[in-house]
Amino acid sequence: MYIKRYTIAAFILMAVVGSYVFMYITQDATSIDFFGVQMPSLSIAFWVVVPLFILYLASAFHMLLYSFVGTMSRRKYEKDYDKLIDAIVDGYLGKKTVKHNFKTDRYKLLGTLLENTTIFPSGNVPGLTKNEKLDAVLKCIEDIKNGDVVDLKQYNLASNNELAIQNERNRYKKGELTTESILSNPNKYPEVLRREIFVDYVKSAKLSSIEKYKSLMTKEALYKILSRVNADENILVISNNELISLIKTLKLSKNDYIKLSSVISGAGMIPEQRMKLFELLSDEDEEAVDGYLYTLFDLEMLAPADAILNNTQENEYKNFKAYRALRVSNKNFSIELFV
Repeated sequence: MYIKRYTIAAFILMAVVGSYVFMYITQDATSIDFFGVQMPSLSIAFWVVVPLFILYLASAFHMLLYSFVGTMSRRKYEKDYDKLIDAIVDGYLGKKTVKHNFKTDRYKLLGTLLENTTIFPSGNVPGLTKNEKLDAVLKCIEDIKNGDVVDLKQYNLASNNELAIQNERNRYKKGELTTESILSNPNKYPEVLRREIFVDYVKSAKLSSIEKYKSLMTKEALYKILSRVNADENILVISNNELISLIKTLKLSKNDYIKLSSVISGAGMIPEQRMKLFELLSDEDEEAVDGYLYTLFDLEMLAPADAILNNTQENEYKNFKAYRALRVSNKNFSIELFV
């Protein structure tokens, strides 16, 4: 019951009771001794209304007290609801370091679950929630997925945030960021993005520029560099020592060295340089021996390959030894089948 309505009803009741007593029961006056204090002589109807008024004050105070308690409780829920919305927003944005202090047990449970859950919007959801804050975030995510550039400053995302990285990637694709501006700013752009951009950069960059950012080298970038050796377009003139310097920035496996040789073969590197390159690589890294053997067999340099295989253990390089045995038997198969 609203306090105003209750007050009006209470005063109407007191007026009715007092009027009834005064008009139909008695119009006499009396004095009451209240804890030794002689009260003035007043109408009996007035004294009948006094207890009702005291009851009204007590009940009104009780209602106000619980209304205040209820209001404070509702405020906790309202604040926790807002925090829950913020937690959902942070979940959509991929912000994992933000913790929200919930005051109510129910929202605390939901908040804890959200803070430890990765959530992704599914389908075309902007406008679906009818919540302004959520819909704004969902629209940002949808726009970024569609390749648009969005202003994310208000969300204070870390530079290594996936959504922020994709947004910067979109800016790069739209020409708003240059390759040099990204590669030369390690404090502003995360390494994962700079490595991606470096792959594009090496497709046409000069050797000196590539060496400048060789700390960003990836296998994909290395393959792009090797494909330019003696290529028809964007040719890259590079010595074996310079190539080795770039290759050594990566930890390569046996299969990686074989892939390198295959890429170089497709690029058209002269056989002598290719053989010498893998000879030098195999001297420095045992993992490169497979790549060297692949190179020799691919170039049909059987004598050097035999010299290497004859100095190995029986259980080593079985695939290459099997290929050699077939070649000796005049069986022609592609070396690709054995690697």
